[in-house]
Amino acid sequence: MKEKPLAILFDWDNTLVDTWPTIHDALNVTLAAFGKEPWSLDETRSRVRKSMRDSFPKLFGNKWRDAGEVFYERYAAIHVEMLRPTDGAQGMLESLSRTGVYIGVVSNKKGDFLRLEAEHLGWDRFFGAMVGALDADRDKPAAEPVDLALGTSGIARGPGVWFAGDADIDMECAYNAGCTPVLVRDPAPGPGEFNAHPPARHFRDCDALCKFINSL
Repeated sequence: MKEKPLAILFDWDNTLVDTWPTIHDALNVTLAAFGKEPWSLDETRSRVRKSMRDSFPKLFGNKWRDAGEVFYERYAAIHVEMLRPTDGAQGMLESLSRTGVYIGVVSNKKGDFLRLEAEHLGWDRFFGAMVGALDADRDKPAAEPVDLALGTSGIARGPGVWFAGDADIDMECAYNAGCTPVLVRDPAPGPGEFNAHPPARHFRDCDALCKFINSL
């Protein structure tokens, strides 16, 4: 990582925006509606990774689509009001947009919600593409959303494309797509936490990532 990236694809939730409280609220409303015990916030943080179509069948069985409707109804009612950028995210996006680095988003949030949140923040102008759950044939950690996010940029998957996120599924997606995995979160990785898909670099927040890129 001695040269500026050609492109950076960001995870959305809890990388660029802090949405754990919103996800936690909507998930517990859904669990309660189907007679299941609520999760603590720590459980939500540790267990929520995959898209709904990849995770809800395990939680709710053949009623997972009904559960999805309950989740999305609650999420739609609260997500814009509760939306908060993570520390340094806006400044980083503004800085990157001036450098000519292609910026995109690959998220397991439903694409319509993803793009609505970006528009609400005035951030849609920063991104060449924003790919959410159900936009590609398969969701993250598959490589298809990465191809869709790079779209018409003319940039091919490879080490010159950084995939930045806060979770193991983001690092896995980077490996699956042949991109450079970048972990953005506080705290630092725990011992053995990312053995399967170790990040090439760790930054505690978006500001630290931005300063590193500007130093290259």
